[in-house]
Amino acid sequence: MEMMRVSSTSQPSKVAGALTSLLREHQRVQIQVIGAAALNQAMKAIAISRGYIAPSGYELYCIPSFYDLMIDEQVITSLRLNVEMK
Repeated sequence: MEMMRVSSTSQPSKVAGALTSLLREHQRVQIQVIGAAALNQAMKAIAISRGYIAPSGYELYCIPSFYDLMIDEQVITSLRLNVEMK
């Protein structure tokens, strides 16, 4: 599964374009975010991407999960959003 990382400074429209392209190619993409602001940008991108994909008869499904990362010897909890096109 392809993975994208979205930060709080990511532009939702650009992320949506990349997400749509990856979904059309692979049917599934994993988005990783750390923090509420990054999650907000990712969710906006998923909503925009849905607008691009819906006219072709597909729907997007998003399944969130927690994932612990080790950064500088500290455990940081991230969110992983598994986005699927069906």
